[in-house]
Amino acid sequence: MIFISLIKFKKKAKDVVEVGNKVLQNLPPGVKIISSYWTIGRFDSVWIYEAPSEKEAMKLGIAIGEVAKSQTMVALPRDEALKILD
Repeated sequence: MIFISLIKFKKKAKDVVEVGNKVLQNLPPGVKIISSYWTIGRFDSVWIYEAPSEKEAMKLGIAIGEVAKSQTMVALPRDEALKILD
């Protein structure tokens, strides 16, 4: 499964980086970060990642909860979404 997390920092970027590095070094089983971006606007960062289930994906949000809030969405590749329409 593919997930997209929109992240809003609750603390200074330096503190968020420390926690983020620890989280990225100790990912839950089966979780793979596809890409990570810092952004301008309503959210400070975006993570795109694979996880075997929603349960494993939730563990990332919990892990960064002290320094950031996140909003996570499940994503489907366009080709797979189009198959649903048939």
